[in-house]
Amino acid sequence: MLLNSLKHSFEHAWRGLCLAFRTERSFRIQTVAGVVVFAVMLIAPLSEFERAVLLLAIAAVIVLELLNSAVERMVDLFKPRLSQYVGDIKDLMSAAVLAASIFAAIIGFFILWPHLSGMLVRF
Repeated sequence: MLLNSLKHSFEHAWRGLCLAFRTERSFRIQTVAGVVVFAVMLIAPLSEFERAVLLLAIAAVIVLELLNSAVERMVDLFKPRLSQYVGDIKDLMSAAVLAASIFAAIIGFFILWPHLSGMLVRF
């Protein structure tokens, strides 16, 4: 019974990820960026701490992008003409994703640049 319930929970979560990937361009872009950073992480000689920080930055952006998509769908149930707040909510969620993305890029630059520049010098 518990395993069956757990299986259904994972199926729903997987469907949500597939839905986001299929319908949300920003989610696809963020996912591809995360995969690229993850691949670079595997190649670059990073410490465990650096890897953990990069994984947290990737996760934060992906999770915020998923939340943004969910909130946008929810507020789309309301007519924008009924309240300016509907547009404001969507803008604020997009701003949260943008802020997380900018900070993740800065974190990635500070962690990866010393390793990548050292690797490039050797070539």
